[in-house]
Amino acid sequence: MPFGEYPYTIDDKGRVVMPPPFREFVEDGMILTRGMEGCLYVFPLASWRRVEEQLEGLPLTDAESRAFVRFFYSGANKARLDNQSRVSVPQTLRAFAGLDSEVIVAGAPGRLELWNPARWEEAISAVQHTPPKPDLLANFVA
Repeated sequence: MPFGEYPYTIDDKGRVVMPPPFREFVEDGMILTRGMEGCLYVFPLASWRRVEEQLEGLPLTDAESRAFVRFFYSGANKARLDNQSRVSVPQTLRAFAGLDSEVIVAGAPGRLELWNPARWEEAISAVQHTPPKPDLLANFVA
């Protein structure tokens, strides 16, 4: 499971160096797509197949399900690390996430997240000031 956060830069061609601790996680390829809170999600191919199965299981007759699938799936792009361990982030996804010259690459269960540094700080600060509801954390600490 990938964990940690790493500040990196985006070059003028939209490429981000993948932090060394995350390279093995995505070495067989990855899918980049829109994420929640204005970040990008990066799924290794094996995890993406499970995500697709869940998306395919959503009811086609439900407008909210269709909207979420549209949001999530239409932004998806397949990528691989290049010889210098960089991943190219398409312009449409960089614009969505507000990624210009700096990025935070953060680990999460089953995925990585790419964040605009200011959005990242806001998201972390929000959790500190308004922690999750107690029932969400009931089984968190053994």
